[in-house]
Amino acid sequence: MKNIFFLTYLFFEIACSRIELLPSTAIELMDEVKKFKGEKVVLVNIWALWCIPCVEEFPMIVDLDKEIKDLEVIFVSADYEEQAESVKAFLKQNSVGPVSYIKKEKDEPFITGIHPKWSGSLPFTVVYAKESGNIVDSWEGSEPESRFRTAVKIAMNS
Repeated sequence: MKNIFFLTYLFFEIACSRIELLPSTAIELMDEVKKFKGEKVVLVNIWALWCIPCVEEFPMIVDLDKEIKDLEVIFVSADYEEQAESVKAFLKQNSVGPVSYIKKEKDEPFITGIHPKWSGSLPFTVVYAKESGNIVDSWEGSEPESRFRTAVKIAMNS
């Protein structure tokens, strides 16, 4: 009986901690954003393991995602696909799941496909309005939590 319990526990532990890292293009990510129009504010955060400001602000964004019910955070790693296992480990360490994304196209089409005014600097964050699905705010670089909260609040009412 103990073995059955242990195997069941082990199965659920593995299944619940699994992180799916989907290689995606800008078009595929924008299709994902559109799925939440009329339902949730969407915050897209593009980051990389080598980007210190990205890694520093990451836990704060995770906390916002857990705190705000009508917020969908989409994390997109700009790391190389060969780094997928390291990215997954970082996501798991930060309790992100079950799905996250990793860039799978060349920089220029990805950058312009995400936002035409984005230079490619990281981190990059875009906030989409709940009702209209339009961009409410976007910024390059790390910002304080207050900037994130203000953008989300505006997006809730747009």
